[in-house]
Amino acid sequence: MRWENLSLVEPADAPRRGLLDRASVTRTFDTPGFAGMTFYEIHARSALNRVPAASRVPFRWTVNPYRGCSHACRYCFARNSHSYLDLDTGLDFDSRIVVKVNVAERLRAELAAPGWRGESVALGTNVDPYQRVEGRYQLMRGVLDALRDAANPFSILTKGTLILRDLDLLAEAAAVTEVRTAVSVGFVDDDLWRAVEPGAPRPRRRLEVCAALGAAGIECGVLMAPVLPGLSDSPAALERAVRGIAAAGAASVTPIVLHLRPGAREWYLGWLGEHHPELLPLYRSLYGGGSYARRAYTERISAQVRDLAGRHGLAGAAAPAVRRTPTRAVTAVSTAAAGRAPVEDQLLLPGFGS
Repeated sequence: MRWENLSLVEPADAPRRGLLDRASVTRTFDTPGFAGMTFYEIHARSALNRVPAASRVPFRWTVNPYRGCSHACRYCFARNSHSYLDLDTGLDFDSRIVVKVNVAERLRAELAAPGWRGESVALGTNVDPYQRVEGRYQLMRGVLDALRDAANPFSILTKGTLILRDLDLLAEAAAVTEVRTAVSVGFVDDDLWRAVEPGAPRPRRRLEVCAALGAAGIECGVLMAPVLPGLSDSPAALERAVRGIAAAGAASVTPIVLHLRPGAREWYLGWLGEHHPELLPLYRSLYGGGSYARRAYTERISAQVRDLAGRHGLAGAAAPAVRRTPTRAVTAVSTAAAGRAPVEDQLLLPGFGS
């Protein structure tokens, strides 16, 4: 989504200046509570974003209350989206956050429109709706209110613990429509977490979120992503992660190997070259000049996680939606389908893909 889609009023003769000069920005400020960060409060013309028809994902609509993410995950596949806003995909993505202050108001109006067909809406498929700034703006309360009142199905993917603040709304929504949740936990090593996910809650806190959602009767899966070649892909590291996921009572586990898309590729490989230069030959071998690891590698990781899930008593088919009584079924999904081009597999988990 580019800035011109966020502007309420855009004169026909508006000059093509830097996008941050557009009338869509209502306020820009720094705040002591978020040192080093800048927020751009904007009025969005729309809340529902249509996914391009060519995209190989099973949903067609998303809602993104924020652009940019303070989790600052070095590998984040969404980094390149900041370049659409004339911002860089490195530090700007981590520290210059676009806030759609009217997202709930616009969403409520669009869900009530005569032409809306009640399709499922995905949240957290670009940047995390429960990143730390959500504690200040609380936009998700209004978003969930609107989805509940419209009885509109939705899914949430997050690394944030703030989702637990909204357990009441999630339960109310689950009583009238399908609600799907998942947390992202690629590994449980704290040293690696500090290095590559410095702004996100620690992995074990995310697993506690999964357990709390399950205890509240809201099934929660785990997207085991990303598996980082040379850093979190050893048999011991995979076993520790799956064991922790099983202990949290996750409804599903889906391993996803790291993507290296433009924007994320440069940022992540720059960090890797500085801190783990010995791994660069491995990455050249696995990725070449592309975004996806070689198929043999992704299939091996999927097979290992599938075996580990079985050994921890979590084998079976994951339930497709929220149930009032949580289950402990876990499915490990392959990230590379034979004979097909790579799919948007960061979304291939129960509730987000098929």
